[in-house]
Amino acid sequence: MLGEYLPIVMFLIVAIGIGCVLLTVGSILGPQKPSAEKLSPYECGFEAFEDARMKFDVRYYLVAILFILFDLEIAFLFPWATVLDTLPTAGLVSFIVFIGLLELVFLYVWKKGALEWE
Repeated sequence: MLGEYLPIVMFLIVAIGIGCVLLTVGSILGPQKPSAEKLSPYECGFEAFEDARMKFDVRYYLVAILFILFDLEIAFLFPWATVLDTLPTAGLVSFIVFIGLLELVFLYVWKKGALEWE
């Protein structure tokens, strides 16, 4: 019974071993010269701070969540676009309903002022 798990255990050992080797080689051979450009804020847009309990503006997270939401909804359009000519009319109607709902949500978010950054 335990012999059936041997390939899984071997796979995990090899995967962990490869991961450890790659991390070790990267830390040994990688450049160790931090510069001002490397230490500057990257995508968050604000300087690093020492207190982890500092309050952030909720709009930052709201814009990020809205971006992910609309980005995922747009990703659903690609399969429709590739098979749109082979879909029956019900597929076209569902496509139009989806786009309409997406536009209504976008207009609602815009009307509420969630996309304004002051």
